Amino acid sequence: MGKLDDIVSLCKRRGFIYQGSDVYGGMAGTWDFGPLGVKLKKKMMDLWWRFFVEKRDDMYGVDAAIIMNPRTWIASGHTATFADPLVECKECKNRFRADKITDGYGESITTEEFLATHTKCPVCGKENWGPIRKFNMMFQTHVGAVLPEDMTENPELAEKNVAYLRPETAQGIFTNYKNVVDTFYPDIPFGIAQQGKAFRNEISPRDFILRDRECSQMEIEYFVKPDTWEGEFEKLRELQHTFLEGVLGLPAEMIHEEEVPEADRAHYSKRTIDFMYDYPNGREELMGLAYRTDFDLSNIARESGKKMEYRDKNTGEIYTPHVIEPSIGVERLFLAILAAFYAEDNVGESERVVLRLPENLAPYKYCVSPLLKNKPELVAKAKEIYDDLREKYIDVTWDDSGNIGKRYRKQDEIGTCACIVIDFDTLENDTVTVRDRDTAKQERVKIKDL
Repeated sequence: MGKLDDIVSLCKRRGFIYQGSDVYGGMAGTWDFGPLGVKLKKKMMDLWWRFFVEKRDDMYGVDAAIIMNPRTWIASGHTATFADPLVECKECKNRFRADKITDGYGESITTEEFLATHTKCPVCGKENWGPIRKFNMMFQTHVGAVLPEDMTENPELAEKNVAYLRPETAQGIFTNYKNVVDTFYPDIPFGIAQQGKAFRNEISPRDFILRDRECSQMEIEYFVKPDTWEGEFEKLRELQHTFLEGVLGLPAEMIHEEEVPEADRAHYSKRTIDFMYDYPNGREELMGLAYRTDFDLSNIARESGKKMEYRDKNTGEIYTPHVIEPSIGVERLFLAILAAFYAEDNVGESERVVLRLPENLAPYKYCVSPLLKNKPELVAKAKEIYDDLREKYIDVTWDDSGNIGKRYRKQDEIGTCACIVIDFDTLENDTVTVRDRDTAKQERVKIKDL
């Protein structure tokens, strides 16, 4: 595993991730995915969707709006409780999450507990703190024709038009629960899945893409009979390991389960397991598995006045389903993959950086190169092979810049599985040199066997 700074450097150097709005000096907590980052991100998300949705008969997908009726967030409890403990340094006026600059405390940390730690300000080094205040992390906006002067002169009008960028994708699932049941009438248990953007106004975004203000989530709300939740919870817990370790190839020894104590659980949860991961900067949350009871559906029923019950097809029993939620952040998973497969080693007498991505995640299966780009006959043959392989595998790239050694190093860094070089022997016997990324070994292979 490389250091975080090394991974950040690789991401920018090779076009995985750039700082958001970089040309204007950037914007804290925002990141842009470059060409290779988009490829890896899409592969991750497609594998998740295939594993949890397309291969199952009990899953349904939705893609809900980002801006929702603000009553959504009243019913869900976000308007009242979606807050982090904010503390301000009286000396330099910088603000921080109190639980993130102390050791051993969660989001429920009190002012008294914080002051007793004698934590010094990370910026100025002084110990002069104000009280802990709760900071709601939802991004607020206004919908409709509301002008700045309207908000000043007529605050009631402005308040009527308040809306929020969604802080989680889950509520888009819950608000569509009744639509899915009425349209498809699925057997219970069943799940509804969604992938999409979420927005959180983090007090102090940090650690690259681990804690940012705009992220993507992959979430499932799995609806079960109330008395079966424990067994279904265990099945989903095991499936998370199968996906992370079996499908993505993440090392099992880097993944750890932590039972979240009641004081630190989300307001809707009766049981939560955090799947922690050994990132370069330490152990951090990768994903969560929460038992949300009937909290969301019951609150929606109360706020909307519409029934959220389910009628059992076999018994006729009517009840409000309980919910189990596996939720994973795309950016956190992205960084976990980079951390797991980033390596530095030696090939011959030279050092190299190599991204040992599994084939199902690698941006490219092959890179095709002519030995010399100033030899038309080699270029023409290489283009022919490139076109054939691209038609067959899609994930094939072309590189004729610099010498062969530099091309190999570049492809190693971005995780290309193998490099194919067309040389003068190719013109004679239809064989090419195939160089393996992980071993750096080369062998002659017939073109027809590629």
